[in-house]
Amino acid sequence: MLTLTPSALKAVTRFIKGSADPVAGLRISVTGGGCSGLQYALALEAAARADDATVECGGVKIFVDPTSAPLLAGITMDFKDSMEGNGFTFVNPNATQSCGCGKSFSA
Repeated sequence: MLTLTPSALKAVTRFIKGSADPVAGLRISVTGGGCSGLQYALALEAAARADDATVECGGVKIFVDPTSAPLLAGITMDFKDSMEGNGFTFVNPNATQSCGCGKSFSA
């Protein structure tokens, strides 16, 4: 369904370990917004929801809601750390258009 690069996996693991609250996994979802109409949302979650798809990537559980699942099928999530800044980026085969920052898309 989705892939996390080693860099993304390392960053997610670091955020989970640094959380003050218990974390069961990472939620990846798609919401309206951004310069291309849809944007990615990430959140650490204490538990999966009943209707979530759960994918395990390198020991990290990823939770995806049923509405976001078709838009996230086949994505690769990476974590970039550079002089211009750091953050997660996405390569989405379902995107018909992406913005320059890589944080929003249209399908």
